[in-house]
Amino acid sequence: MQPYIPNVLPLTELDFRRLLPLVGQANAALARYDGLLQGIPNPAVMLSPLTTQEAVLSSKIEGTQATVDEVLEQEAGLLKQGEKYEDIREISNYRQALFSARAHLQDYPIRLGFVRELHRILMNSVRGKDKTPGEFRRDQNWIGKHGCTMEQATFVPPSPLQLLDHLQAWETYLDSNDMDFLLQTAIVHAQFELLHPFKDGNGRIGRILIPLFLYQKRALSQPMFYLSEYLESHREEYYLRLKAISADGDWNGWIDFFLRAIIYQASQNSVRVTAIQALYEEMKLAIQAATHSQYTMHVLDAIFSKPIFRSSDLAQQLFNEFGIHEKTTLGLLRQMRDTGILRELVPGSGRRPATLCFPRLINLAEGREVL
Repeated sequence: MQPYIPNVLPLTELDFRRLLPLVGQANAALARYDGLLQGIPNPAVMLSPLTTQEAVLSSKIEGTQATVDEVLEQEAGLLKQGEKYEDIREISNYRQALFSARAHLQDYPIRLGFVRELHRILMNSVRGKDKTPGEFRRDQNWIGKHGCTMEQATFVPPSPLQLLDHLQAWETYLDSNDMDFLLQTAIVHAQFELLHPFKDGNGRIGRILIPLFLYQKRALSQPMFYLSEYLESHREEYYLRLKAISADGDWNGWIDFFLRAIIYQASQNSVRVTAIQALYEEMKLAIQAATHSQYTMHVLDAIFSKPIFRSSDLAQQLFNEFGIHEKTTLGLLRQMRDTGILRELVPGSGRRPATLCFPRLINLAEGREVL
């Protein structure tokens, strides 16, 4: 099989009669979601569980097997070495890449150097760390059954000799204004996956770039629109649609699939954001009623951004950020545990702090509860 030669962008022959109705629906659904996003006072804190869920599901597409609960438990120090630990490291790196990207994009556009930096964060100290983190590949690679030759491959990405030229053309396309930003997002994602510029981690980097590009295009007020839930549940079609581009030039089928993903996920994300916002308002009143404390909002934001935690870690955080005395925080946590807002996962013993969780938020992030 010969290396794939990518299409020149922008694409000139698309079936707009087929795609434009979907473009209209997808734009409307995304606008409704962004309207909710704009109404959230601190989206980075309140939607932290959705960021974790995205990291879990995007990594799951690549074969990792960990849940939101397990990621949060690991970060609270409850899980140690082993295969699961390695999976969680990959997921934590993905989330770190999302956070770093959000900060970067406030001042700078997406550039190839930025994409390489995301890859370096993603592959830091994990199983693919031998696959040149932060560097575009210099070798010919291919995709197929384990141990297959290039001739037996199901897909052979472009030659490394032309890769940089193709990537620079892709970067130029990012800065252009194609007919519609959602059509362009579909093309940006697929072209990146087909270029397959890294030895490992291409799928995850490509999915991170979806909300970042929408944010750069000002289609989102925050780079927080996560598509991996749909892509993971339609994984087979996701790969088949991408393969049909390289095999048959079927861009219309791919864009149709991608727009339907946007429509579905915008609706799902809207439901979840509404539920999280309602839970936040409910907990504001519940914590105040349980503690009668002037520090209600500080504690609330802390448990939203980290819903499984060691009591000592949260006490240290609130002292460092707001000067709240450790004994005050531990007293607040005790009251919140006694009224059922928090649940004790591991009781404190001697000098070992208790590990607590905020179960209703974790249930929302895992999709087990919708208010």
